[in-house]
Amino acid sequence: MSTGAATVPEPHHGRRIAGIWAAATAIVVPILIWVVGPHIPPGHSSQQSTDQHDVNVLLTALAAPVLLFIWVFFAYSIAVFRHRGPQLEDGPPLEGDARVQTTWLVLTTVIVLALAVVGTAELFGENGVGGGEGPNPIAKPSSNQLANALQVQVIGQQWLWTFRYPAYGGVETPELVLPVDRQVVFHVTALDVAHSFWAYELAVKADAIPGNDNVAYVVPTKVRSFQLRCAELCGLWHGHMNTTGRVVSQTDFASWIAQQQATYAGVTKSLPPYSHVYYPQPLRRAG
Repeated sequence: MSTGAATVPEPHHGRRIAGIWAAATAIVVPILIWVVGPHIPPGHSSQQSTDQHDVNVLLTALAAPVLLFIWVFFAYSIAVFRHRGPQLEDGPPLEGDARVQTTWLVLTTVIVLALAVVGTAELFGENGVGGGEGPNPIAKPSSNQLANALQVQVIGQQWLWTFRYPAYGGVETPELVLPVDRQVVFHVTALDVAHSFWAYELAVKADAIPGNDNVAYVVPTKVRSFQLRCAELCGLWHGHMNTTGRVVSQTDFASWIAQQQATYAGVTKSLPPYSHVYYPQPLRRAG
């Protein structure tokens, strides 16, 4: 009969890691969805921004368990498998674990395929993608939605934005003001180099390219201010090509646009006739 010490069974490290990871996921993911989620940009200032916000929350909730698994695995390995002897030496070579590799491959594959299904369904759904254009570049809101739409031309130039309102005598202003709860159609172009119009909180983004008329749609749903940025490197002062737009009530918009027409009446007379694109004189001044 053996009189040696009893053998201590090897702990089930995989089960421990899985348990810690499951507990961390159960705590962190709800916090991300219900506590952090409402503050994830771009917010809820339009249908487009709401759609983007929901997608960002979904991606955050799906990425969190993956990131937590990596953190838990490394933290557990550092705590449990670190060398404790007085003499520093190389540890045994790692041969790999087929179970870990298979689990990682299966889980990440399922997540990627699930996101592909969700993204495809959204792309070909009723609201399309981005500014509402949908998978077909000529898709647009219904004729009923566009019947009373406000047309706004966005003109990018080094290094500022101007905004032209063709339904109000073609007045061009340095400030973008929009009425709440009304369909807005942006016609985005540029005078010199490539810019990119980004109304951050409205989730509207369209390239401003000389000679091109890029169209984007939005219905602002909240009275608020919003950021306007250039999202395309356009020269020395690209970083300063930003301003603030406003969404106001229908009554306030009517008062504001009437004031702009009066203020810029002399300038409006000197502007070229409204067009979807403009070519400053002399043509090809940079080449």
